[in-house]
Amino acid sequence: MINGFRKAGFLALMLLLLNGLSSWGFLVHKAVQQLAIYQLPAPMVPFFYGHADQLIYDAVRPDVRRNTDSTEAPKHFIDLEDFGMDAAHRMPMKWDAAVKQYGKDSLLKYGYVPYQVVFLQKKLTEAFRMKNKESILFYAADIGHYIADAHVPLHTTSNFDGQLTGQKGLHSLWETMVPEIEINSYQLHSSHQAQYLKDPAAAIWKAVRQAHSLLPDVLAKEKAVSAQFTEAEKYRVQVRKGKEYKNYSSAFAKAYGAALKPTVNQQLLLSADLTADFWYTSWVDAGKPDLTPIANWTDAKKAAYQQEYLLYQQNELLKQNKLQAKKTENENR
Repeated sequence: MINGFRKAGFLALMLLLLNGLSSWGFLVHKAVQQLAIYQLPAPMVPFFYGHADQLIYDAVRPDVRRNTDSTEAPKHFIDLEDFGMDAAHRMPMKWDAAVKQYGKDSLLKYGYVPYQVVFLQKKLTEAFRMKNKESILFYAADIGHYIADAHVPLHTTSNFDGQLTGQKGLHSLWETMVPEIEINSYQLHSSHQAQYLKDPAAAIWKAVRQAHSLLPDVLAKEKAVSAQFTEAEKYRVQVRKGKEYKNYSSAFAKAYGAALKPTVNQQLLLSADLTADFWYTSWVDAGKPDLTPIANWTDAKKAAYQQEYLLYQQNELLKQNKLQAKKTENENR
């Protein structure tokens, strides 16, 4: 995403792009929430699947908030290089310690996504404890969004759009164009089952480090694929209101996606795995409350879940048009 989008909210250009293409925000974020549901233990399924439509719909709400909330943007990323050498391994895992070491202003400027995830885990735990349906859904959707953001390599670096290496536009290429083009070939089943996190902060920081470790390959593969394309083949130029906008071509995006495989698919699945873990951990920490009274678990939804879970295990959700994010997209065409 370009600097103005990250630091000051949505730009008209990005809104146009996001309306025209399903992005990591609109396609993958929703997919992550749905896939995480299938990893939950039986006592949690009636509530989460019973309210799946709302949970999946709200998966992109944190991105929408950027439009009106000036404090929202830094919750989605962390520019590790700006916190010093090897910050991924040296930064404190606790917010108070990080504030003491770097100052709150630096965290607000350079991002703090792992701390945001831990903050929301506590909020979600309290919502479970109170058996507050709306609060559970609110914090569950939000925490899943930020967990997914933490798995995007370009959310862990000051070179977030390739702008420092002559690769401007790389962010939307990686998280927008590639998954949109390739998701029909993705593996959307994970053998993972929700696990209790003894140390949630360590878990989200592990995800950030893993994502950041992929960054050299994300950059290098773009350079390597670029060598195979002419300038005219690599980009498409559009004119809107008298101004030229240059974006990666579909042909280049396909070639880049092929070079990356299976990175984007892998990060999608890891996002769903960790989202399920955080939901489960919050529920356990709240004392495993009975969610039946607020579950919205009908016979029809029970049957639908059983069908979808089988399709999930067989990696048939997309083929059978049961991935909500893709289903909505197809119906809108």
